[in-house]
Amino acid sequence: MRLLEGVVRPYAWGSRTAIASIRGLPTPSPHPEAELWFGAHPAGPSSCVDGGGEPSTLLAEIDAHPTEALGSGAVAEFGPRLPFLLKVLAADEPLSLQAHPSAEQAAEGFARENAQGLAPDAPERNYRDGWHKPEVIVAITEFDALAGFRDPAQTVDLLRELQVAELDSYLGMLAGQPDSNGLRALFTTWITLPEAVIATLVPAVLDAAVALLAHGETRFRAELQTLLELGESYSRDPGVLAALLLNRIHLKPGEALFLSAGNLHAYLQGTGVEIMANSDNVLRGGLTPKHIDVPELLRVLDFSPVTPEDLAPRIRTINAERIYLTEAREFRLSRVELDGTGLRHASSISFDMPGPQILAVLRGTIEVRSMTGGTTTVHAGQAIWIADNDPDVIVRAAAAKATFFRALVPVAPLSGRPAN
Repeated sequence: MRLLEGVVRPYAWGSRTAIASIRGLPTPSPHPEAELWFGAHPAGPSSCVDGGGEPSTLLAEIDAHPTEALGSGAVAEFGPRLPFLLKVLAADEPLSLQAHPSAEQAAEGFARENAQGLAPDAPERNYRDGWHKPEVIVAITEFDALAGFRDPAQTVDLLRELQVAELDSYLGMLAGQPDSNGLRALFTTWITLPEAVIATLVPAVLDAAVALLAHGETRFRAELQTLLELGESYSRDPGVLAALLLNRIHLKPGEALFLSAGNLHAYLQGTGVEIMANSDNVLRGGLTPKHIDVPELLRVLDFSPVTPEDLAPRIRTINAERIYLTEAREFRLSRVELDGTGLRHASSISFDMPGPQILAVLRGTIEVRSMTGGTTTVHAGQAIWIADNDPDVIVRAAAAKATFFRALVPVAPLSGRPAN
C-alpha cells in the first residue's frame, strides 16, 4: 500500500473553493483548481508520500513491477499500465462540448495520425493515444450537464416555442425527420455554418430565449437559461446552437452519468468524482477556442436519441458500498460511507478483491489496515493505492463520518463486506 497525494490541474474553468476545501486548505485558492488527479497518467502521476519506500510516483511504481502492481489479468487485457484515472472535478464554468471515440476508432485514428507524421502534441491532433475513453461522473454537489441528443420531438417543441424566423428552415429539417438522421443533418448544418450566419443567428435565438423566459410559460426553462449562459461567453460559437439539441441534466449528490463512446456532452457546473479510461482522446464540438475537426467529430458522434435515464449507471448497494455499474472494462467506481459511531452506517468494511485499487477520501479520515499488519491513515483530499499483490485490507472510519470513493479494475465478482 502507498499513500497518494493527488495532482491539481489549474484549468481556467475550475473552482477556487471546492478542491481546496476537500483538501483542508485555505479558500479561495490563488488560482482556479479544476481537477485533482489520482492515478498514473504520464501528464500528472500521483506522488507516493508514505514511509513504505523511497519517494516515488505511482507511475514509476507500476512501471517497475507491472504484474505485481496490476495483476496478471489486468496486464493481459490492458498492458502494463493502470487502465483508469480517478479525479475530483470542480467546474465553476462550462467545459467544452466534446465526445470520445470508441476503442476501434481510437486505435485507427491514432495509427492514421502517426502515419501522417503529426507530432504527439500537435494542436490539430485528435488522437493522443490508441485508447477509448468511457467515463462516469458522480455528483458530490448539485451538478449540471448537457449530455446525449434529446428526443427530436421535444427539440422540435423547444424550437417552435422560441418563434425565431431565422430558425424556420432548420426546424423543418428536424420536424420532417424526427430521428437520428434528422439530428445528424441539423447538427452538421449548424456546426458548419459560416461565421457571418452564426453572428446573426445566435443573437436572434438568445433574444427569443430572453423574451420567452420573461413573458412565457415554458417547460424548457432550464434549457433556455443554459442557452443564455453559454451565449454570453460564446456568442459566435455554433456550439451554442448545438446545446439546444442535448439533454439538460441536473444531478443530485450521489447521482451519476455514464458517458460511452460518441456521446456529445459538456459539464456545466458543480463538483463530482470522475473516473475514466486512461486516455487523452477528445473530439471537441464547440464552446471552446481549441481545435475542432468537424469531419472527425461527425465520424465519432452517436446521434441516437437518449433520455437522462438511459445515461444513468446501474446502482448496486452492498452494505456501506454504493456501486456504479457500467459496461466499461477498465474501471468500476463505488462510493463508501462509514460512520465511526456505527449508528447510521457500518464503521468498517473489508476488501478482498484482486487487481489494483485506489481509495480516495472526500470527507473525514480513514484507517486502512493490512490483514498482515500495518495501518495507513488517509485524510480528506488524499488517496491510498492498493496493488494486486498487497494483502486484503480492512478500512475503518477514524472519525464520526468518512466518505471515500473506490476505483478498481473489475476482474472479479463484486465484493465488500462489513469487517465487524
